Amino acid sequence: MSFLGLGMILLPVLASPLHADASAAPAPATSTTAAASSAAAATAPTSAAPATGAPATGDAPGEPVSGEGPGAAAPAGPPPEPPSEVTAKDKPGDEGKHVTVRWKISPDDGAGTRSVIGYEVLRGPAAGGPFTATGTKAPAGKTEAVDEVPADGTDYWYAVRAITITGATSDSPAFGPARSTAQWFNPEKTSVAVFTLIFCTAAAIILAMARGGTHFYIRPIGGINAIDEAIGRATEMGKPILFVPGLQEADNVPTLAAFSILSRVAKKAAEYQTRLIVPCYYSMVMIVAREVVKGAYLEAGRPDAFQEKDVFYVTQEQFAYVAAINGIMLREKPATNFYLGAFFAESLMLAETGFMAGSIQIAGTDQPIQIPFFVAACDYTMIGEELYAAAAYLSDDPKQKATLKAQDLGKAVVLALTGAGAMLWAFLPTWAVWFSKMVADGEFLWSRVAGLFGMGS
Repeated sequence: MSFLGLGMILLPVLASPLHADASAAPAPATSTTAAASSAAAATAPTSAAPATGAPATGDAPGEPVSGEGPGAAAPAGPPPEPPSEVTAKDKPGDEGKHVTVRWKISPDDGAGTRSVIGYEVLRGPAAGGPFTATGTKAPAGKTEAVDEVPADGTDYWYAVRAITITGATSDSPAFGPARSTAQWFNPEKTSVAVFTLIFCTAAAIILAMARGGTHFYIRPIGGINAIDEAIGRATEMGKPILFVPGLQEADNVPTLAAFSILSRVAKKAAEYQTRLIVPCYYSMVMIVAREVVKGAYLEAGRPDAFQEKDVFYVTQEQFAYVAAINGIMLREKPATNFYLGAFFAESLMLAETGFMAGSIQIAGTDQPIQIPFFVAACDYTMIGEELYAAAAYLSDDPKQKATLKAQDLGKAVVLALTGAGAMLWAFLPTWAVWFSKMVADGEFLWSRVAGLFGMGS
């Protein structure tokens, strides 16, 4: 018999109701299942008891949960003991709209089958509610949370809900009112204020001394001392000087430091009648650089020697800018190259091209990743803060030198405090705890100062 014939014979059989999908018809209940269902129906309560002291949204603490009544599901396990001693007050030293809520943990926190796994803060407009969940939660064992309120100057009442692992809840009595306000001073920043005051005082004293003629020692920096020598070499060789002020905007600190050094280099170039080339990455940097160079030529008594076309804008495309500068090096053959400011991936390409051109190269940047490339290919490199110190060193401005010495004094104070803390931890641990808390915890320090002068408890 062919397969086609066999299929024609079996087709009616397979299509009969006896071979229909068993899932299409409900399975008959067994007697055991029916008996169990009857027993469950006989023992099931007709109504559920309300949750003990656990208000849902819109209920006051201690009242039954809204919607619970006949036919509602029973709570998942016995409710825990509620938290106690709830307090709420404005969070100190912030911009407002924050209330700190504290409580004593539930006796069932971490105990037995009613183990509390967390807490939730409830907020209401009055002592009688309605209370709503704020979404501010804390894990078991915690006794504090910060609630972000809708508006300052409004009274709020708070309760804290304990939640067990089974989902049962219990609420504390309400506490209030609490009101948030904005403060002008953050006690947590007291240590910062103290150090700022010390720095400003030191800077003012040193500035007064500098204006009075006191000479402050600044250690020699190789790259700074080589500037005059490098400019003199360019003059002797009859070749120009190339000054690259970095790849950041005019308002960035490294670029501002580069402008200060550019003023000194331009003044010397004007005195020695040496051409100075300044290609700029930003148009605003070009405008400032032109004014700096023009002022330096005027100060040197040679305003007519200033060539505006030698301070020019190139492009804001990083590697196109580098290619243009490399072309200048290979065409003009400058005797001295200055790379001062912020540099990035192009630093090694610039320094290598200048090295191949035979130029004396002086570099300075505050970008730590680029410093090794400049060190490898340049004759002198100013590292990090040396770039900023160079501006004060070359300008001979009392204000800049006073700021520099004040920074040194601030660093010395920090080092002294660090050493004192280390010694206390090693020999007097109890005093070390007090010392570290006084420095790190502004609220602790402020409370001690306020108590000393009778400004509060």
